[in-house]
Amino acid sequence: MNYITVNELKQWNTMDYRLIDLRDEQAFGYGHLPAAVNIPYGSLEDCLGQIPHNKKIVVYCKRGETSMEAAQKLEQFDFDVYHLEGGYAAWLMEMMKEDEACQEDRNAEIEKSIRKKFHKELFSKFAKAINEYQLLQEGDKVAVCISGGKDSMLLAKLFQELKRHNKFSFDLVFLVMDPGYNEINRKVIENNAKLMNIPVTIFETEIFDAVYEIEKSPCYLCARMRRGYLYSKAKELGCNKIALGHHYDDVIETILMGMLYGGQVQTMMPKLHSTNFEGMELIRPMYLIQEDDIKRWRDYNQLNFIQCACRFTDTCTTCRDDGSVGSKRMEIKNMIREMEKINPFVKANIFRSVENVNLNTVIAYKKDGVSHWFYEDYDRGER
Repeated sequence: MNYITVNELKQWNTMDYRLIDLRDEQAFGYGHLPAAVNIPYGSLEDCLGQIPHNKKIVVYCKRGETSMEAAQKLEQFDFDVYHLEGGYAAWLMEMMKEDEACQEDRNAEIEKSIRKKFHKELFSKFAKAINEYQLLQEGDKVAVCISGGKDSMLLAKLFQELKRHNKFSFDLVFLVMDPGYNEINRKVIENNAKLMNIPVTIFETEIFDAVYEIEKSPCYLCARMRRGYLYSKAKELGCNKIALGHHYDDVIETILMGMLYGGQVQTMMPKLHSTNFEGMELIRPMYLIQEDDIKRWRDYNQLNFIQCACRFTDTCTTCRDDGSVGSKRMEIKNMIREMEKINPFVKANIFRSVENVNLNTVIAYKKDGVSHWFYEDYDRGER
């Protein structure tokens, strides 16, 4: 079986080969090699007609294991196939080495893109959410929680830009919790923080070990434990708030997830008081920023982030703070995408729906855990 290293691939003429990413659609969307096409491993044999015989074929997965099996399959169909040694992770490491050589210039360009090209889509909406939902007050000390993905890294850069304006005094801590990352994912987070001039504070836990044997909802438990550790560390460092990188699309998807899979109307709130850590608050300053704009910023700056740093999956699509199953969230994403073809305003309407709840037309609702029904005041003529 033929294999090729990242450095060897860089020497090839791109016109001579076809690059195939074998990871799932969501992992591919978080980042991939330039010019790669996405054919998930499970669909490979069904998509043989899309693969040319007149070019070398280079297949890759996240770390190089699945691509070996894919190469063996394709060899049976007489393709001139190579698998990329080390996979996407090896390519990421090579890109990090190149970034180190021009770190200062790269960071300046990244910051400039936030101030200029993406100011309206990113910084303006960031500032609007902070003002509209009263997320930040003078004297606050905020722990900006960084998971290593595109959202939390952008969150850190937006806070740095806000701090540069210095309209009132507040402090920041850029907090990274290592719940047991593998070496590559840890390195990617550290290198991106260095490249983007984010002075991170890293602390370690053993959460991944703790949930490894859990069969029922391990991702939900993992997310709850991570949230608790973040609150605890932030409070230890003198912070009164933690900031998370959830965005506009997360909010919309949560609304539909609750309705279609949970039988309830609810939303992801822009801020919450902690019930377990007195005096602590959670804020979501990217509440109004659309994910497509985050992706455009990422791609414009040729940045590469991890999708999920779960040690066991590397490209886990199930780790969500609300405990929802990743495949269900992908169903919702696809559903919204299809609805937008009919109505381009569908996302905005879903978002506004939880701002325009008419209690006179609601059969029942809950307040502080207590259910209230429409007939409670119906006979008094209040309905």
